[in-house]
Amino acid sequence: MIATFEWRSLLSPRRRKDTRDSVRTFDGARTEHERDYDRILFSAPVRRLADKTQVFPLDRDDSVHTRLTHSHEVSNLARSIGVNLAFNQTVFPTDIVPQRNVPAVLAAVGLAHDLGNPPFGHQGETSIQGWFKKNAASVFPIDCGLSEAMQQDFLRFEGNAQTLRLLTRLQILNDDTGLNVTCGTLAALMKYTVGSSSARKNDKLAGRRKPGFFESERHIVEEIWRETGLAEGSRHPLTYIMEASDDIAYCVIDTEDAVKKGLVSYQDVLAFVRDENGSDAVVQQVIAKSESRYAEFRAAKLSPGELNDLSMQMFRVDAMTAMIPAVTDAFVANIDSLMRGAFEDDLIAVSRAASLCAALKKFDLRHAYQHESVRRIELLGHKTIHSLMDLLWSAITNREIAHDMDSARKTPFDAYVYSRISENYRRVFVDRGNQMPTRYKEVQLLTDMVSGMTDKFALDFLGELRRHAA
Repeated sequence: MIATFEWRSLLSPRRRKDTRDSVRTFDGARTEHERDYDRILFSAPVRRLADKTQVFPLDRDDSVHTRLTHSHEVSNLARSIGVNLAFNQTVFPTDIVPQRNVPAVLAAVGLAHDLGNPPFGHQGETSIQGWFKKNAASVFPIDCGLSEAMQQDFLRFEGNAQTLRLLTRLQILNDDTGLNVTCGTLAALMKYTVGSSSARKNDKLAGRRKPGFFESERHIVEEIWRETGLAEGSRHPLTYIMEASDDIAYCVIDTEDAVKKGLVSYQDVLAFVRDENGSDAVVQQVIAKSESRYAEFRAAKLSPGELNDLSMQMFRVDAMTAMIPAVTDAFVANIDSLMRGAFEDDLIAVSRAASLCAALKKFDLRHAYQHESVRRIELLGHKTIHSLMDLLWSAITNREIAHDMDSARKTPFDAYVYSRISENYRRVFVDRGNQMPTRYKEVQLLTDMVSGMTDKFALDFLGELRRHAA
């Protein structure tokens, strides 16, 4: 196999603080990539995921998934696939040592992949983008000093780009390296590998379809590319496994959550999947196993609620059991194009589990994401984010001395609101080493603060500000 990429570079253990000669050698304890997982796990942004929406915002049912439980599940699925692959010599030659880095990297990026998502799920991203579009004339005037690419960073705001910023800039601020995660892990984390002005929704390569980094982190991304042998537009091969694990987790788990909430029944799920593609071999296999289990549970004379709940749980088990090896095999089958940066599909879409995943995604779209209860809370989230951005923007920009970022604010209320912005975000904002234009730094402070909020904090914070403004 002649490859553009080399695993030794792709799995680089070098951190941005390291020089070429200072990378620690493996001592038989934790590898550098295993340390990455631990650094991410104990970081504050991971804890905040416990109060961020997965699908159902502000849900009072503790069994319904949050971004935190979703991220742990993606991490687990990705690690499982990594374990399956790590000692496959077709994929990883024996001189890639230690091969335990493969599941370690996948576990780390699975855990971290949603860290930059704002409150209220994907509606939060849309709301942030919408605020900038609505206020573009005043936020981005002709003389603002921002290039088109810089403006697009916010008009096309992406949680994926914010995730990279969190890990590389906004945590542990004694220097400019954030959590100082290895280049190999950071490269695998980047689902999208172009800046906002180069992203094209319908590009044939998945890594080019959305912005993956802000212009403020471009120099960091270029450093990662140099170290790992990647380039703009080229995805790390392990990124496809992280993406597939995310697909598996949300298509199956979101279905289970819809059943837990009583929006649909287990039988509704089975009937829908069968109607979509009941002739598919994997669909048939999962349905047959699920129906067999259902018959057992029914014979045990479970209550209707228990029967519905337990049957759906086991459907989830059977679906994931079918999907994990399917993705593993698809990765092996496409390793040549993955290592050339030429793979153009999603792994799940070219796997034998494609029909099952597609049917569940369609079911979720119809019966979960568009449900009235979800739409109602999304509207609340949209209004909350726009109101907060109005108040925060005034506090950030309404300064006595325009060129002095930390100048006194012109009103007591703006001074109070500004003081409530996280201290570490404000430190980055006023840092003289931050060479971005003033307007860019102002806008980025706004998005740093809003995207870092949890659902409940956003609602409570808005209520607090409104009480003080009255």
